[in-house]
Amino acid sequence: MENILENEKELNQNLQENNLSSDNLEIEQNNFLDSTLGKVINSAVDLGLRWILPDFVENQIIDVKDSLIRGGLKEGISKAIQGATELGKSVLGIFTGKFENISQAQNAIKSGGIIDGISDALDSALSATSKNGWLPYSVTSVIRQGKNAILDNISSNIENEFVSQLNSVEKLSKYENNWRDYYKAQDFDGMEREYEKIKEKLKEILPMETTIKQAREIENLHILIKNNGHDFNLSKEQMELAGMLVNP
Repeated sequence: MENILENEKELNQNLQENNLSSDNLEIEQNNFLDSTLGKVINSAVDLGLRWILPDFVENQIIDVKDSLIRGGLKEGISKAIQGATELGKSVLGIFTGKFENISQAQNAIKSGGIIDGISDALDSALSATSKNGWLPYSVTSVIRQGKNAILDNISSNIENEFVSQLNSVEKLSKYENNWRDYYKAQDFDGMEREYEKIKEKLKEILPMETTIKQAREIENLHILIKNNGHDFNLSKEQMELAGMLVNP
């Protein structure tokens, strides 16, 4: 019984550490999009500023970006992502609030007007920096004139991110199938290699209910076998524990 309780404690701890809980899935998805797309958009803005201000050295570009952030750009981008996510869900009729796959999230973000929202965020930040004298009018004017180049780069980067997400889902599926093959062959070393790949790949992917469930099934069995001294002959109680944690 003590060994079973130890397994249950480690299983629950591991699931929490790797964000594999299906609780509050909508919040987890929204936070993931805010963080991931925020980084993508931030990189696109940096590159866009370098295009628009080719005579500026790196430190000057950083100063311009810092001024825009001071003017509310970071908050504006986050608001644009959140607004596009919610509006896109409404447009697509996602009444549960949860995305079922990557393509659904991609279509929602696009339908929700993410680029228009970021355009407004840029305009607002530029106005604030000009009004407060944080950037010369000549610089903000050049950025306004070249804003479409920034927005085009943002749009391209967002599309690339979702393509990367779809590729990651395919790789995750491959790793999971590999793990199952090693499990059938009772090759724990092979299972361990694929298990580590699964955990790392999960960090890159928008959390989905199906993805979480499949990962939990693998994780539960993996930990039980590991704690059983790599012995695949699990007891009835251990198998019941694995099933209980997959379907709480």
